Amino acid sequence: MHPAAVFIGPMGAGKTRIGKRVARLLGAGFTDTDKVVVAAHGPIPEIFETHGEAHFRRLEREAVAAALATDHVVSLGGGAVLDSATQSDLGELPVVYLTVTAETVAPRLADGNRPLVKDGIASWQRIFDARRPIYERLAHLTVATDGRRNDDIAQEVAAWLQTP
Repeated sequence: MHPAAVFIGPMGAGKTRIGKRVARLLGAGFTDTDKVVVAAHGPIPEIFETHGEAHFRRLEREAVAAALATDHVVSLGGGAVLDSATQSDLGELPVVYLTVTAETVAPRLADGNRPLVKDGIASWQRIFDARRPIYERLAHLTVATDGRRNDDIAQEVAAWLQTP
């Protein structure tokens, strides 16, 4: 068994919103690995503050491994792809990379729930630039989300997944 699709990309790209829509279109379950970590261990900012990023990454890896053993549509946190085991696991899976520009994502960072971008869009851009080569290498489909409706993006991804 393997996931129907795995969404990767930077923080704020829409992986959860679009992933849920794709799951609905495919009649599949949906798993957001960040939400799995939060449900089991509490808010991500508190995990970072109390235990550090390395501890969070271990919890994230456990959530990712479990999610990838399902037939769900899976949304990974932006940094999940940093783990070499996760990169290896994604090798033959249908991986969808959602791209977004800094201008589009800036208002989405205002909630303050993203511990790595407390300094705002400059931090987001630095992190995205560092991770972009990994996203690009792992992706089987790349979709730009700027200025597009989530439903339209979900239709595009679902159609791609259903093409033999």
